[in-house]
Amino acid sequence: MTDILVKVDDLSVRRGDQFSLSHVSLAVKPREIITIVGPNGAGKSTLLRTMMGLIRPESGVIIRKPGLKIGYLPQTLTIDPVLPLTVRRFLSLGVNVSKGTRQALMEEVGVPHLIDRPMDVLSGGELRRVLLARALLRDPDLLVLDEPVQGVDVSGQVEIYDLIARLRDEHGFGVIMVSHDLHLVMSATDHVVCLNQHVCCDGTPEAVQAHPEYVALFGDRVAAGLALYAHHHDHDHDAHGNVIPGSGDGHAGHDHG
Repeated sequence: MTDILVKVDDLSVRRGDQFSLSHVSLAVKPREIITIVGPNGAGKSTLLRTMMGLIRPESGVIIRKPGLKIGYLPQTLTIDPVLPLTVRRFLSLGVNVSKGTRQALMEEVGVPHLIDRPMDVLSGGELRRVLLARALLRDPDLLVLDEPVQGVDVSGQVEIYDLIARLRDEHGFGVIMVSHDLHLVMSATDHVVCLNQHVCCDGTPEAVQAHPEYVALFGDRVAAGLALYAHHHDHDHDAHGNVIPGSGDGHAGHDHG
């Protein structure tokens, strides 16, 4: 188990008289990015929450590395505009963290200028980056990301997936995340699990995208040969999100044409 952060074996979760998950097995290692894809209602968020210990499984085994620290980015967050809450305050809620640490995390996710901005006026992309900064507060061993690009436009989605891969490289944590768009996330992920209550198929992004069960789940647009969004670095971004010349050898880039 020394090279495993969290492992589930033959995991089943029941909701009422139906199973949300049935006999699911997978493991996340340090520095590995695993992406869970599948249709709505496939049990993707249920799997993440069960792995974190928030949902009790019907059967199966969950093993976590002793002392495992998890950073979590939820799918949705509702901010009441009647109660003013700045980004600085949000990053301090329930956590004893220094001003320098907050600022450093905002630099890492590329939006340091938002530190005193009210949470309720942030754009979709800005909010996801702030949520990512909060997920990093505990210096996690494992990042659990539930739809990390929810409410973000396509070019912004690619940048966030690129950021996640870059943070993984710098910090060495493992990542497990839910996504609907394998063709967007493929260059920033190592392993894909296609889920529909059970594991339909898993493997590299290229292998899963060509698998008959994946094609059956995602329909004619995939069967017709939808090109994977294989993006490559021809530039990088500084801490403020500005474009700077890149080395051309990163995990993902921004070839949006």
